[in-house]
Amino acid sequence: MVTAPTIDTHAHYFPESYIKLIADHGKRVGATVTTDSSGVTFIQVGLHLRTGPITRRFIDIDERLKEMDRQGVKMHALSLTQPMVYWADDDLGMKLCVAFNDAISAAHRAHPDRLIGFACLPFQNPRLALDELERVSRLPGIKGIYMATAVRDRELSDRSFFPVYERISDLELPIFLHPMMINNERLKQFYLINLCGNPFDTAIAAAHLIFGGVMDAFPKLEISLPHAGGALPILRGRFDRGFEIRGECKTIPRAPSEYLRRFTYDTISYNEDIMNDLIKLVGIDRIMMGSDYCFDIAYDEPVKFVTQMKSLNDRQREQILWSNAARLLRLA
Repeated sequence: MVTAPTIDTHAHYFPESYIKLIADHGKRVGATVTTDSSGVTFIQVGLHLRTGPITRRFIDIDERLKEMDRQGVKMHALSLTQPMVYWADDDLGMKLCVAFNDAISAAHRAHPDRLIGFACLPFQNPRLALDELERVSRLPGIKGIYMATAVRDRELSDRSFFPVYERISDLELPIFLHPMMINNERLKQFYLINLCGNPFDTAIAAAHLIFGGVMDAFPKLEISLPHAGGALPILRGRFDRGFEIRGECKTIPRAPSEYLRRFTYDTISYNEDIMNDLIKLVGIDRIMMGSDYCFDIAYDEPVKFVTQMKSLNDRQREQILWSNAARLLRLA
């Protein structure tokens, strides 16, 4: 059993109840579930969005706990990932959210010291999202809200989301973002849909949150960017230049780069130099450990990546491994 206080803030989970709902009711909206002879599951939404392989490690809590022990991870913050729920109609979208949110709360109740979760909301219908937000805010173990980098054809700066942001802020729940994959023919080869697409998707979402006024409208709202902020940090100079010279970028009271400390970030950079640059840019207090469990691209040893960073002292390592997230998620 792991005793050191460590938390993985980027750990994906597929409850069987969520998968069953798609299998039973998804066909009416173009979604199917298939399982091959080895027990590996895939979710297909429409022609272009395919999630998988969803192995037992995503689903089985006991297997997850064993892997956490091996990695030295005390706690997982459970989160969904693509295909999320926005493709569904209102009825199925709400049922999928309820199934997922109840499952992560049940996992927390069974293992209160090991598992917490980020609730999923049917943002495709903001009124329903508010209803489910009120419900999940009272569920044990719900410590944040999970949201994709776009909702169907709406960017995160869309005004229809503002009432939901306001209530999330009032409840002091952080929002954790995750890319939905940029589907583009140029990204089909070489796994570029993830290697390039996801990091730029995160930067695009952050740009809408900054230039679209979300961060100014809700100054207490905490939003966490995955994959060490994706391409956002390196684009800060370009964003500032646009703010200086382009009229359509003069929507905010200060330079875009000044908003970078409004976000928090995980450690999924795969490179110590990149992490050091990010820490210098936003501060050690804005960094939390993440792994991307349990996709093949995930860190196999997320704790070791932090502990072996030569530039950090013991206090800074502890902040990244535990206390930054514990403060944000109100665990202590």
